[in-house]
Amino acid sequence: MPFAERLTCTIDDACEVTGLGRTKLYELIGAGLIVTTTIGRRRLVVVRSLLALLNMSD
Repeated sequence: MPFAERLTCTIDDACEVTGLGRTKLYELIGAGLIVTTTIGRRRLVVVRSLLALLNMSD
């Protein structure tokens, strides 16, 4: 499945796809620029919010 069609991804996947480090990614999450959801102890990034952030910089 293409990345853009996924609903969520892991923090590691988000870092790999964006080229950002974990610290910067967590800063963006804390600032509310990237939406996450937690299921159990697992934090997942909402791919739509990640794509929207990347499109903002165009």
